[in-house]
Amino acid sequence: MKFTNGYWLNRDEYIVNSPLEAFDAMVVEKDDDNYASDALRVYSAYHRINSRSDMLDVGATTMTVFSPAEDVIGVELKHFDRDDKNPLYELQNNNVTPAIEIADSVATLTSGDLQLAVSMHDKFNIDFNYKGKRITGSEYKAQASIDDLSGKQLGQVMHANTVTGAQNLGPQGSVTATDHFMREQLSLLPGTNVYGFGERFGAFVKNGQSIDTINMDGGTGSEQSYKSIPFYMTGKAGVYYGVFVNESQPTSFEVGSEVVDRVSFSTRGESLEYYVIAGDSPKSVISKYNKLTGGSVLPPEWTFGLWLSTSFTTDYSEETVMSFIDGMFERDIPVSVFHFDCFWMKGFEWSNMEWDKEQFPDPVGLLKRLHDKGLKVCVWINPYISQKSPLFKIGKEKGYFIKHTYGSVWQWDLWQPGNAVVDFTNPEARAWYQGLLKNLLDMGVDCFKTDFGERIPMHDAVFFNGGNPEGEHNYYTHRYNDAVFELLQQEKGEDEAVVFARSGTVGGQQYPVHWGGDNLSQFHSMADSLRGGLSLMSSGYTFWSHDIGGFEENASPSIYKRWTQFGLLSSHSRYHGNIEYRVPWLFDEEAVDVTRKFTQLKLEMMPYIYGQAKESVEAGIPLMRPMYLEFPEDQNTATLDRQYMLGSDILVAPVMTEEGDVDYYLPAGKWEHILDGRVVEVTENGRWMTENYDFMSLPLWKKIG
Repeated sequence: MKFTNGYWLNRDEYIVNSPLEAFDAMVVEKDDDNYASDALRVYSAYHRINSRSDMLDVGATTMTVFSPAEDVIGVELKHFDRDDKNPLYELQNNNVTPAIEIADSVATLTSGDLQLAVSMHDKFNIDFNYKGKRITGSEYKAQASIDDLSGKQLGQVMHANTVTGAQNLGPQGSVTATDHFMREQLSLLPGTNVYGFGERFGAFVKNGQSIDTINMDGGTGSEQSYKSIPFYMTGKAGVYYGVFVNESQPTSFEVGSEVVDRVSFSTRGESLEYYVIAGDSPKSVISKYNKLTGGSVLPPEWTFGLWLSTSFTTDYSEETVMSFIDGMFERDIPVSVFHFDCFWMKGFEWSNMEWDKEQFPDPVGLLKRLHDKGLKVCVWINPYISQKSPLFKIGKEKGYFIKHTYGSVWQWDLWQPGNAVVDFTNPEARAWYQGLLKNLLDMGVDCFKTDFGERIPMHDAVFFNGGNPEGEHNYYTHRYNDAVFELLQQEKGEDEAVVFARSGTVGGQQYPVHWGGDNLSQFHSMADSLRGGLSLMSSGYTFWSHDIGGFEENASPSIYKRWTQFGLLSSHSRYHGNIEYRVPWLFDEEAVDVTRKFTQLKLEMMPYIYGQAKESVEAGIPLMRPMYLEFPEDQNTATLDRQYMLGSDILVAPVMTEEGDVDYYLPAGKWEHILDGRVVEVTENGRWMTENYDFMSLPLWKKIG
């Protein structure tokens, strides 16, 4: 969100008040104010204090600085002390004791090797120093308390300072209220790239972009995101840092776009909280952020095998399902999981959590037959209840759904007629929903595809807990996946729990696995999907998947075969589509050979993959890694978004062309091609490769030594 008109002026509709001088500071003990540690509190006025008269008729920001872990510093900015009723992300507290010093000219808080220093009784300025070196900071007039005069209806403005210039926007007395935002701007070092913000399908390096962290169901070919994470990472030359904005409501980021050498972030309301996380490498920063937000969970080993789906709107029954599975086994293609998509339930009734008896007359018997073949079973669910579903009446009568402000159930016709949304802030609704799923687990279902969770009302919506719907919108996926994952842990055991989730937010890595949503059966969508995955892997998540072959449209044989290679060299691998089945013999015989080869290859690599998965969870880093994460000192890797490292030693460059041409980069070192046995020695400057591959191969290199 942009508030300025060029570098010098503010836009006419905004009144921007910035802290100009920190005039007082104090130490707040941890137990006195419920912070993660003892805290430094600084009071900063919106004009300079030259005399006692300057202490009148002026606003101020209260800044509280604290530390939940070494090398992590939290900053809370507060204008008016109001409860915005936003849900709070669950952050881990390591009970550190930061060093706090207050002097005439500067106040500091130090945690590990990271220090925040704020100037006192002078031009307002904040420096973040890591190991004695400034890595970022909030410069003069970067912070701001902002009133929006563009017609929002609020109560009477009580202080003239907040309506300066407002008379120019309308008749006298007509400007009586404003919407309010808090803003921070943190400087960028020259030559640094910015990564992260969750699963975003646009340019991998985020410099120059405007990003709003709001979960939306917009596919993989748009600026919208299923998994918006208010976290970014940047840095260079051994000094890296991340910034996590701890706001569940939508937050707007201007990444070197409004002010070209700063990242600006703002949110609606009277307060703003963020954390700076410093480290010696990109891995160390992501690890610290991952641990701060709950850490990762290791999925069971069977989840790393091949998942086969019914697809979405295809016509399927028990006969179809068994023919697919038998066909795969007859062709010597191992399958680990079979997934039933939406139409395991009767159409127009999603969700009723009951098998469609016309297509699946004996679901218990079917599940047993699948288990007898050595398969696990996944079924599709979502948190929406159609008005035609028998569950709608129960949920309405018991108050289990989100409501309008006037008391009726919040409904719309998008997706299913008269959809209502389960309100997981209601403990009874959560238990009810879990009970419905437990019935399916008792039948023999092993896990759930937790679809949707993005289309949650933000306006004219009332939640059971009275929470702000703008905050509950993004947080909804956390409550949804937490409820399902908790049930799976209770019923299947902690080591057997897994979901296949589309939406995500801060801390979502605790509920693996996530997949990339609705992509297209086109080569460019392979690239879009991978960019999204690498961005998510730069945002604290460890595991990620995508629909092999693309979700929308019919896949060509070449798309299917190339995507099969890519999919089976990802952390998790699932065939899935919309209007078309995804079994290989429907494409051509070579597709069968490709599927067999790469499925078996993944199983052969499983000791390495699962071992790397364990290490990744323990370290709090991704299994599928952007190249810059593994080779931070090699500047050639900074922008690479069509290749990745699978663990620490294996480089994968998916082929994304019809003809088999591929360009990729090998960093310095000794590399062995896993499929053709070539060994190359790459000099310290790295090597760019241009090659052509048939459908039985791709760039797949193992680092030696």
